[in-house]
Amino acid sequence: VQLQASGGGLVQAGGSLRLSCTASRRTASNNGMGWFRQAPGKEREFIGAISWNGERKVYGDSLKGRFTIARDNAKNTVYLEMNSLKPEDTAVYYCAVHRGSYLSTYAPNYIYWGQGTLVTVSS
Repeated sequence: VQLQASGGGLVQAGGSLRLSCTASRRTASNNGMGWFRQAPGKEREFIGAISWNGERKVYGDSLKGRFTIARDNAKNTVYLEMNSLKPEDTAVYYCAVHRGSYLSTYAPNYIYWGQGTLVTVSS
């Protein structure tokens, strides 16, 4: 499975962005999908994950309330809506496919990764 992330760019603090991640095909086992980010000099951080049918979601504690995950299985696409962006949200954002149908915050449980899309928030 190949993942193509898009939608990153430069935005002012307080603004919004929507990232998209499209998979080359649907996985056979209805895998969950997640978003992570990595800022320069920092470890990869879990943002959130969504089940294959969109009914279950889990978010990182520090981001809950500003970021929302959704998916459209007809388009093999998962979205990350980001609001009230802050300069500290500047990072490369990655989407990933989980190894199973359950949700996890643990990066090694994700088996396919996109190339990342850069989000820069200016103050």
